[in-house]
Amino acid sequence: MTRKTKHPRQHALHRLFAGALLGAGLLVAGCSETVTKHGQLFRDSDLQQIQPGMMQEQVKLSLGTPTTTTTTGSGQVYYYISSTMTQKAFFEPQEKDRKVVAVYFNQTGMVDRVANYGLKDGKVFDFVSRTTPAPGGNEDGILKQLFRNLGQQQLFGGG
Repeated sequence: MTRKTKHPRQHALHRLFAGALLGAGLLVAGCSETVTKHGQLFRDSDLQQIQPGMMQEQVKLSLGTPTTTTTTGSGQVYYYISSTMTQKAFFEPQEKDRKVVAVYFNQTGMVDRVANYGLKDGKVFDFVSRTTPAPGGNEDGILKQLFRNLGQQQLFGGG
């Protein structure tokens, strides 16, 4: 019984073919999009815990430290900001989405209401009350600033 052995040239072709397949696989994997989420990420159940009448410290215990705060004519507002970034291979990351959860407090420091803002049709939109903020008000200006440059620059630094 004789056994056939492969010619050295066949070994080289097999190795070359395997290397080409591996290289093509790495190239395709390198071109896939990476999605990264930054900031405060909440589930609906997290936000449902925040009820009118809760104190500011209770909100911080439930949701954590806000990204930023502001004081309006009717009280203080805590803003929790999240951002979704995408990146392909070695290109700069791009911000694809930004959400802002706003917890409004009255003058006595108790929760008045909660709003969950995002962009809908290019406008700031509250997904809880299904309304847009009143134009020209102090709140409207702050929200526009938080959503300005969406997709143009990073909100939280390198990803």
